[in-house]
Amino acid sequence: MYFFYFDETGSRDPAVSGVKADGTAFAKDPLYVLTALGLYERKWASFDRAIANLKLELSDHIARRTGARLSLADCEVKSTTLRIPERRNAESPFLAALSAVDLQRVSDTYYAQISAQRMVLFSAIIDKRRLLPHMTAEMLHKKAYELCLERIEHFLHEFHPGHQGLIVMDDTQRQLNHAVAMKHAFFQREGNRNVRFHHIVEYPFFTDSKLSNGVQLADLCSYNIYRAFRARDFGFPYFSQLLPAFYRSARTPFDKLDGLKVFPEDSDWVGFAAEGYRNWLRTQTVRPAVNGGP
Repeated sequence: MYFFYFDETGSRDPAVSGVKADGTAFAKDPLYVLTALGLYERKWASFDRAIANLKLELSDHIARRTGARLSLADCEVKSTTLRIPERRNAESPFLAALSAVDLQRVSDTYYAQISAQRMVLFSAIIDKRRLLPHMTAEMLHKKAYELCLERIEHFLHEFHPGHQGLIVMDDTQRQLNHAVAMKHAFFQREGNRNVRFHHIVEYPFFTDSKLSNGVQLADLCSYNIYRAFRARDFGFPYFSQLLPAFYRSARTPFDKLDGLKVFPEDSDWVGFAAEGYRNWLRTQTVRPAVNGGP
């Protein structure tokens, strides 16, 4: 079995502009990213242990230095609190108490697990500028989920036909969770216009991200994908180091990144992604292997 950890970056609000109380127009974020990170079940223990052990070590140092006792649930790592000092100081007693060196250790330990555990990445990038007017926040999120789920099904069918996939998602809003679960159940019964889902089991498992290192790592990955596309910078280091982990099929051209999907097709981010990946490939001395996980 594979666990697929999901998290998002960007607003689900499909509007790309708004009006302030004084009548002034302003631009809204045009990008939404949903990312899934696949982990083979037998790799889970070593993955979780590597991160939990570091958190326990650092929290013990904090306790000896300050007297503050932090549980593992208090040691959640998010992209916002890892990157932004103001958010860190306001929201994370754990990260706020760490030195710059230890913050880098935390970051490096998370990202190192992607290659160490041969994890596989999938991501849907939604260009809200190109959406139809009737699109709602719920519809946007469900479409991104569908796009990721399609790629997960293709990955399992191609490389691990005897395995099944369990979806693990951050528990955000009850209404949205219910909507995603119902869409998930429909896909299991009927499929969609592109694929039948034979390898996705159960309903999505919704969990508090504080309790899931997998969801926390998916959050870090999702931000880096968002950052690269928002800034149109395919060379963003924290993004480029993720490229070898994206699902790549043996059935498509080697310069296609099958695990990454830009929607809709008329988005100029489609060309940005295709050209960016081809340029990245030219910098590699060895062609990246087809990514089939463990």
